[in-house]
Amino acid sequence: MSQQPQTQKWQMIAVLALPPLFWAGNFIVARAARDLVPPLSLVWGRWLIALIVLAPFAARHVRRDWQSYWRYPWLVLGTSVTSVIAFNTLIYWGLHYTQATNGMLLNSTIPVLVMLIGALVFRQRLRLWQAAGLALSLVGVAVVIMGGDPQRLAQLAFNKGDLLIFAAMVAWAFYTLWLTRLPAEISRVGLLAVQIVIGLVVLTPFWLWDLLLGHQPVLVPQAAFAVLFVGIVPSLGAFLLYMQAVKLAGSGRASQAIHLIPLYGVILSTLFLGESLHLYHLAGFALILGGIMLAARSPKPAQPMVQGAK
Repeated sequence: MSQQPQTQKWQMIAVLALPPLFWAGNFIVARAARDLVPPLSLVWGRWLIALIVLAPFAARHVRRDWQSYWRYPWLVLGTSVTSVIAFNTLIYWGLHYTQATNGMLLNSTIPVLVMLIGALVFRQRLRLWQAAGLALSLVGVAVVIMGGDPQRLAQLAFNKGDLLIFAAMVAWAFYTLWLTRLPAEISRVGLLAVQIVIGLVVLTPFWLWDLLLGHQPVLVPQAAFAVLFVGIVPSLGAFLLYMQAVKLAGSGRASQAIHLIPLYGVILSTLFLGESLHLYHLAGFALILGGIMLAARSPKPAQPMVQGAK
């Protein structure tokens, strides 16, 4: 009997710690394979593999919820475009121009972007502490994007990759807000499969056009590994483990695990990519995390981030 609580404890630690590790691996592998697999090919291959693996588990949920999808067509379409298409394409494109470390630091801005967009677009109330935390986090974003050099602001000389990845985070914030408007009774496993199908239908003509333009993958084992990894580990493994984390630990504690991504990322990018950690990385992350913690002091904190298609 005494072993059961201990087993549950380690199970909870695993489901909280592994999803951000898998998502950090997505950045590392995409950055490492940037010269082997073009962004559109990586996104298209990723979701095709994910759909093949997910389909047997999602089929019954899709059949059950089919009529529900038609009740919310714009929300289903919007969540598909922002997560499967925009988020991933912008990240993989951005990683051609910036370090994986920068990308994972910017990933931490999602909670404050959810608050900002929720207030500006969806008329959600923004309280004083949330506004102060939002401002502090955005200063941290500026530090990362400027690379610690204030002169870049005056010259508008920002890193293209950082801006692309920040745009991806904006897309994910919209995805989060739209996803929370879909009824909880709709299975997220079936919904993910539908989102992937929609994403692939929209992506396919752009991917084919990209191939015709000469942006073709290099047919080597490393490229195949990259596509398989991002198609299985961050797309499905992290998602399924995250759902279990929400079940065992609650959505609040599970969503806070997102802040492990930069920690994992710094270690992995140093080991596998030879990237260096700079003072502005630490300063930017401290400001972003400080802003999130400040916003959390509000009596009614913002809607926790919903994971799904990273």
